[in-house]
Amino acid sequence: MFKKILIANRGEIALRVVRAAREMGIQTVAIHSTADADAMHVRLADESVCVGPPPGLQSYLNQPAILTACEITGAEAVHPGYGFLSENAGFAQMVEEHGLTFIGPSSEHIRLMGDKIAAKETMLRLGVPCVPGSEGGVATVDEARKIAEEIGYPVLVKAAAGGGGRGMKVAKTAAELPAAFSQARSEAKAAFGDDAVYLEKYLTLPRHIEIQVLGDGRGNAVHLGERDCSLQRRHQKVLEEAPSPVIDAATRARIGETCAKAIAEMGYRGVGTIEFLFENDEFYFIEMNTRLQVEHPVTEMVYGIDLVVEQLRVAAGEGLSVTQDELVPNGHAIEVRINAERVPSFSPCPGLVAAYHAPGGYGVRMDSALYSGYRVPPYYDSLIGKLIVHGATREVAIQRLKRALGELVVDGIDTTAPLFRELLETPSVQQGAYNIHWLEEWLKREMT
Repeated sequence: MFKKILIANRGEIALRVVRAAREMGIQTVAIHSTADADAMHVRLADESVCVGPPPGLQSYLNQPAILTACEITGAEAVHPGYGFLSENAGFAQMVEEHGLTFIGPSSEHIRLMGDKIAAKETMLRLGVPCVPGSEGGVATVDEARKIAEEIGYPVLVKAAAGGGGRGMKVAKTAAELPAAFSQARSEAKAAFGDDAVYLEKYLTLPRHIEIQVLGDGRGNAVHLGERDCSLQRRHQKVLEEAPSPVIDAATRARIGETCAKAIAEMGYRGVGTIEFLFENDEFYFIEMNTRLQVEHPVTEMVYGIDLVVEQLRVAAGEGLSVTQDELVPNGHAIEVRINAERVPSFSPCPGLVAAYHAPGGYGVRMDSALYSGYRVPPYYDSLIGKLIVHGATREVAIQRLKRALGELVVDGIDTTAPLFRELLETPSVQQGAYNIHWLEEWLKREMT
């Protein structure tokens, strides 16, 4: 096992890794920008290194500075968290070339799954069901029109190097296709430096279901069921739960086994998430995230497993600590993302946290790096915490989440906590009767 690792991230996820590593007897090195000198992950790590000024490009994305920090501290491995460099194949390769361990999949697998066209081709070859669409990139509107006529409208034009909802445009009719195609390419070029796009059938009322997988890099893999991430705003998840209210045990086993088999055949190392759209009892692969997900705690609560510990074990060559037969879901978990944002505009709200109180009690977990007197900087993502609850049933979990939200105190800045207090009172959320478009429609009706 590693003696010392460097955490190439910040905020709650950096703190999450610090805690897991400490329980395993591993020393940690925190990196930080000048704006994060007083951050909680810096305070609790064994060592810290400043890697640059506040802008992400000059600090948390500053690869030479991060590798230098590894050298001067003697760190043997790098945990990338999520976001920033977590799915940067070039960085993973650079880490490996410097004789260090990247705590994640190989650079080849990151690169393969980062190309949405190549990822889809790979999954089709491995027997994973995919959304009907183009076999590869689409270069012209005429080519796009022919494919759209074959699979039927509406269609979705997607960036090959995309993510986070950028570079995605819907064409409901043939007349809308040229504009959607042009806009998707322009947006993709601006966001990712690559204007390659492809076409998929646009599913009208799907749910977003993702399967958590874990591989040892030696041909062994397991799945840890599904998470339902259908409550989204602008393609960004706001509430996640496990298991899904619409997936039964037989369906879970079927799609989980399919995903685990694919991961094993790939020789994949570490945690990963295979994301699907689910409609009319059918799964359609959309992408694979080759990193730890923001919403990983709901899987941990239901399966009783520490995914960060598993990441560290696998990266150190110790293999999987569990077999598929030992992974039995227990109860229900829900996570809500607490962002420093004003509702209903969802505009960022950085500033001084005058008072902070985390909810507690049985079945409640708060993953956050906040503390009273902390100043939320304006330079980074607005996520400041994740409130996760677990209960014997979905109904118990919802009631526990209501209670926990009532205990949460974040004074001095606005947060999205009031949004969840309202959402949990709606019949659709209480019954689990929603799809990926439901929240946007509800916000238009209720909060404008």
